[in-house]
Amino acid sequence: MTVHPAFPTNDAEAAPLTVRVVDPLSLSGDFAAAWDQLAGEASEPNPFAERWCLQSALHLLDPERHARLVLVQGGSDGPVIGVMPVAPAARYGRLPLRHVTGWAHPNHFHGAPLVRAGFESLFWSILLGWCDAAPWAHTLVHVPRLTEDGPLHRALVEVARARGGEAVVVHREERALLESPLSPGEYWDAAVRAKKRKELRRQANRLAEEGAVSLRRWQAGEGIEPWIDAFLILEARGWKGRAGSALASHSDTEAWFRAVLTGAAGAGRLDMRALDLDGRPLAMLVNFLCPPGGFSFKTAFDEEYARFSPGVLLQQANLDLLDDPRILWVDSCAAPGHPMIDSVWRERRALVWVNVPLSAPADRLRFAMLGKAERLWRRWKGAAAPAYEDESPT
Repeated sequence: MTVHPAFPTNDAEAAPLTVRVVDPLSLSGDFAAAWDQLAGEASEPNPFAERWCLQSALHLLDPERHARLVLVQGGSDGPVIGVMPVAPAARYGRLPLRHVTGWAHPNHFHGAPLVRAGFESLFWSILLGWCDAAPWAHTLVHVPRLTEDGPLHRALVEVARARGGEAVVVHREERALLESPLSPGEYWDAAVRAKKRKELRRQANRLAEEGAVSLRRWQAGEGIEPWIDAFLILEARGWKGRAGSALASHSDTEAWFRAVLTGAAGAGRLDMRALDLDGRPLAMLVNFLCPPGGFSFKTAFDEEYARFSPGVLLQQANLDLLDDPRILWVDSCAAPGHPMIDSVWRERRALVWVNVPLSAPADRLRFAMLGKAERLWRRWKGAAAPAYEDESPT
């Protein structure tokens, strides 16, 4: 535990701030409640940093306990203003360069920490200062997948500048986003070409000839286990199962998925849907709803029925999120250029991977040398080549 001097806050009285590294496997009831409360007051929603999602990830997907779960708190018993998992890393892409990284795993689709609205700059100041003093922290702090020009990104840029450094964007991606004042029907007509809509209507009619087609949506109070089982079976039957990358292909990811969906249901974050044929799911998807935003976490479909485009038909029904007054936007969590969702969702969300140097002279020197190496790499590979190869630790 490290106690720092007071910093200006939005509170009437500034209080000393405490950085705590807590064990996610033995979290006290008070800290668990504070973490949950923080999720509802965060400047940027991120289900992957909420307790019901991150706690089980740290437990099941970080068996060697590389990650440190950091809480910034206002005094020894004050409110928690920020939570972020960080980890020491021995390599930066292909370079043997020790640094600090925001901890993630392959299904962790947004890297923003949970930070109380209005305290973004304070959080970064405290976190970076704590890393400056940590003997295991070296060179820089690497923050993956921040919303470009969002409150946390802007605050990080300002804090880095105040520290005499720079927050350098080393990688940038855009992925599909759903954000529109249109109704679901209006959006569908505007986003999908008339010829494609006609083809999808034909496919829906042909599918109806195969049996009874129905849409289902998980309801609060309903058992979640049958839904989880059905999704895991559906995904494992497709190409991910054959490639060994399905959630059920590995016991740790299956256990985490079960824990996360159970936790999301309990936290009121779960929106799960299915397109059925005679009671058998042909397509399923999982959304996490974290007002004012949402995150489309996972989707799967039966490849034997691919000729009917069941996944797209389910996405058409999923557009009713536009009618939810709590949800202003939905992040697809999809890879850039995804052929299916990019053809349905027209908006884009930009994410950036950001490096900030630590303060020691040796750290600043290594950071400057890294910057030169990255500029040479981009020049050699071409301007479009990413400067940082994301290798999130698991």
